[in-house]
Amino acid sequence: MKTYLKWLAWISLFWSGVLTVQAQESATLNLKDADIRVLIDTVSAITGKNFIIDPRVKARVTVISSKPMKPEELYQVFLSILQVHGFSAVQTGNVTKIVPDVNAKQGPVPVVSSRYPGRGDQLVTRVIQINHVPAAQLVPILRPLIPQQGQLAAYQPSNILLISDRAANVRRLVEIIKRIDRPDQDDIEIIPLEHAPAADVARTLTTLQRKDAKGGAMPGQPVITADERTNSILIGGDKATRLRLRGIIAHLDTPLDNGGDTQVVFLKFAKAEELVKILTGVSKSGVTTSGSSPGRTLSKGGKAVARRRGATALTSRKDVSIQADETNNALVITAPPAIQAELRKVIAQLDIRRDQVLIEAVIAEVSLDLKKELGASFGVQGFNVGGKDVGPAIVANLGDLATTVLGLASGTATSAPAGTIIGGADTRPGKTNFAILLKALASDAATNILSTPTLVTLDNVEAEISVGQEVPFLTGQFTNTGSTTGAVNPFQTIERRDVGLTLKVKPQINEGDEIQLEIEQESSSLASTSVSTSDVVTNKRNIKTTVLANNGQVIVLGGLTDDNFRDSKDKVPLLGDIPVVGKLFQFNSTQKVKQTLMVFIHPVILRDAKTADEYTRRKYGFFRARQLDADIVNRGLIKDSAGVIPDLDELITQMPGDAGALIPQMPDSTP
Repeated sequence: MKTYLKWLAWISLFWSGVLTVQAQESATLNLKDADIRVLIDTVSAITGKNFIIDPRVKARVTVISSKPMKPEELYQVFLSILQVHGFSAVQTGNVTKIVPDVNAKQGPVPVVSSRYPGRGDQLVTRVIQINHVPAAQLVPILRPLIPQQGQLAAYQPSNILLISDRAANVRRLVEIIKRIDRPDQDDIEIIPLEHAPAADVARTLTTLQRKDAKGGAMPGQPVITADERTNSILIGGDKATRLRLRGIIAHLDTPLDNGGDTQVVFLKFAKAEELVKILTGVSKSGVTTSGSSPGRTLSKGGKAVARRRGATALTSRKDVSIQADETNNALVITAPPAIQAELRKVIAQLDIRRDQVLIEAVIAEVSLDLKKELGASFGVQGFNVGGKDVGPAIVANLGDLATTVLGLASGTATSAPAGTIIGGADTRPGKTNFAILLKALASDAATNILSTPTLVTLDNVEAEISVGQEVPFLTGQFTNTGSTTGAVNPFQTIERRDVGLTLKVKPQINEGDEIQLEIEQESSSLASTSVSTSDVVTNKRNIKTTVLANNGQVIVLGGLTDDNFRDSKDKVPLLGDIPVVGKLFQFNSTQKVKQTLMVFIHPVILRDAKTADEYTRRKYGFFRARQLDADIVNRGLIKDSAGVIPDLDELITQMPGDAGALIPQMPDSTP
């Protein structure tokens, strides 16, 4: 039967064209306007392949050949004929499907490799690994080389290309890819500069290359980068481009006639007049070195070629001029580029935002005389400070305040020994609530809070706050007799001195959020025995020390104790005045009062505006809460005409439009 079909196909070809059969079944095929199905039957008869023909496969073919072909060669010609007419042969097992090209790529197209790339117009699929360039960049280059029915896609995670097309075209694309996918042979060359700033030279070269690219003079754009740290230029590109740029750089890197360049550096945080002294010392202390230093040409492939080039690290220090413009807080620097680059690095490290330190203090006098008179113990329930509940505290014999207050400040006071004033701690673990300490001191009858100053200052800058009055002191007196009248004119010289509380603090922030504090605190007052300026006596107590505290820690600065003796005499009226016997109706007592000046310091680092705003709101809210508490206690008495300060958010909202919102309004007194 098979032989019958074979002869039938040959007879059909004979009538539609010419088919010459020679020995070993070689055939010379010449067809003219033959039905493609007849051609398929003939190829099947000669090659022994089984075909399934899609109903849409319809065409008239013409083939002209001049020499006999073997079955394998005839089959390749057959595939080319199908490709010309828009059809493809897709082999599935022992059967070959002949379908239109638009459906062929969705079938089981064989996946070939470099070892078995396929032949002729066979429809194949090939996966190509790209090693040196991104696969996605090759897609727009290769897309015009693939017919509409072909497939080209890039898979970025594996950097591969997927191509589905005729085997011959796939082989052509592979050769193109091999020529593109090569290691970049462009080198990177480092050129140190002697006179010109690297940033200016790089900017000039970039502008020049941009203009050349617009004119079409250069096929590719080199890479140009400035390294200001070493005052060098990095150029990358082919050898010809680098040679051209090297000549331009050599022309630009020439000394100026005046021996230097002038630049103005505007400062953000530091003071210009303070930096002038530092920068002048830096510019004078540098060592002038001159010699030949190796330039380097670095290859992306890992090779390095040394290149000698004369280089001067620091040319000269005598032409350096640094001036401060206090009006604009700027520095005017005239120096060679190498020295300017060095000075700019120093400026960048010094002109930084400095941290601030919030310092809260409590200065209190503790009286220790009540211990002998009261001798009673009683309990106090928990109280509330700033919206925070403090657990039940203990008030015992009023004596050793320092021990308990220190325990309260550190958050460790849970019970009170004999002599405790008040105990309690912030409910937050590991935190100290300074308001609770202030509340504990203020609620004790034996404690007189002299002042609660609060300071905010920059790191390593001294801050001072003083509260008191100027008191006149008599420093000398003399008399003068008039020359004409003979009258005596007395004269006195008076010096006014501050009497009150003074606190000076200079913080220095160390590594690890530790703060070194240089503290000087002075408390002075007039003695009660002073009656006039001629015999003014002042009581003065002073602390001057340097301490180290952690951020947010409360630390106590010892205590200055003085003794006061108070004599009192009580008697029965009339009977106490009787001589001799009257002593039986008198009661004399001598009271010794010990007063200790204690200073508590609470430093907090304010590193940013958010932290500063948080503590500002906390402080403002604390004093506003005290005003509200006092207003509730004094309700029904004479009303405070000043009123209560407004809420901080409300105050901030009103500030831009109404400056008077900062001052509490007086109540309307009209009926």
